[in-house]
Amino acid sequence: MSVRVVDGTRPSRRHQVSRVPPRFDLTLSENPFPPLPSVLRAVHMTLAQANRYPEFLPRRLPSLIAGHVGVRADQVVVGSGATGVALQILQTLTTPGKEIVYSAPTFDGYPIMAEMAGLEAVPVPLNAAGDQDLRAMRHAVDRRTALVVVCRPHNPTGTVLPADELKAFLSDVPARVPVLLDEAYVEFLGAAEYIDPLALIAKHPNLLVLRTFSKAYGLAGLRIGYAFGRPELIAHVSKLQLPFGMSAAAVAAVAASYAAEPELAARTFRITEERDALRAALMARGFAIPESRANFLYIPGPGTVTALRRAGIAAKSYPDGSARIAVGDPSADHAVLQALSTHAR
Repeated sequence: MSVRVVDGTRPSRRHQVSRVPPRFDLTLSENPFPPLPSVLRAVHMTLAQANRYPEFLPRRLPSLIAGHVGVRADQVVVGSGATGVALQILQTLTTPGKEIVYSAPTFDGYPIMAEMAGLEAVPVPLNAAGDQDLRAMRHAVDRRTALVVVCRPHNPTGTVLPADELKAFLSDVPARVPVLLDEAYVEFLGAAEYIDPLALIAKHPNLLVLRTFSKAYGLAGLRIGYAFGRPELIAHVSKLQLPFGMSAAAVAAVAASYAAEPELAARTFRITEERDALRAALMARGFAIPESRANFLYIPGPGTVTALRRAGIAAKSYPDGSARIAVGDPSADHAVLQALSTHAR
C-alpha cells in the first residue's frame, strides 16, 4: 500500500476558528472518554487545598512515575504535558543555530519548538508507506545535529517502526547526539510491538523516552508529561524545571490512574477496536489508510478535510486535503464513515 503523506508541519501560530462549532472535533487526537470516576474523586479532593502551593520542585510525581516505569526518581523529569518536557529538552540539550532532525510530517509542536529554541529544522520525508525513513534520517545527521526525534507510533500516520530497525538506528547515531524517542501513544501498542525502554536506555546513554498522560490516560487538560533516561541526561533537562510547575491535582490524578489501570486498559481496547473497525470500513470504500497503532487514523486526501467539514466534523488538516482524525467515539466514527461514503476513492 502506498500512502501519499504531505508535510504540514511548517511553523505557524495562526489558528483558524470555525464560525459554526463542529458536531465533532477530532483535531487533537484526544481520548473521547472523560477521566474515570476514581480519578475525578482524587483530583476533586486536592481542590480543598487549592489555596496552598504545590511542591516548589516536583518530587512526588517523578518518584511515582519512576516506580511505575521501573527506574530511579533521578531518571525522570516531568513537565506541562509531553510538549512542555520536549521544550525543556530542546532548551537544555541544544544551542541556537544547531539542527534538529525529525520525520515530516510530524507532531506540529516539533517545528514550532525548534523555532522557539533557535534551531534549524531538518525534516525528512516519510516513505511511501507512511513510515519514518530511518536510513534517510541517519544520513541527515551531521556535525550540526543537536537532536534527533523518532516517534513510535508515528504522528500523524500511526505507523510503528519495527523493533530491529529502531535498535539498529540508535546504534548508528553518534553517541554525542541526543535522541528523543516520542512514545506519546505507547499505551495503544500491542504486546508484540512493545519495546522495553529500560533495555534501550541501558545501551544508549544519549536516549530520552518521552511520554504523556494526555492520550490513553485521558488527562490532556491537566498537562502531565514526562521523560526518562540516564541520570546525567535528566539532570541537564531538570535545570529548567519550573518552580511550582506541577499541581497537586497532577500527582493525585497519576496515582489514581495507576491504581485504575485495568479500567483504563479496557477503555484503550475499546478505542483500538473502534479504530480498526473504522479503518476496515474506510478501506472497503477505497481509502488507502496506514495501519495505525495510535488513537487516530490518517486519511489521505485530496478533499478529505473538506468532506468532513461539510458534515460538521473538524479534523487535523494537511496541505493536500488529507486528514488525521481522533477515533474511539462510536457516534463520531459513524459520522466520519457517513461523511466519507460519498467521497470514496
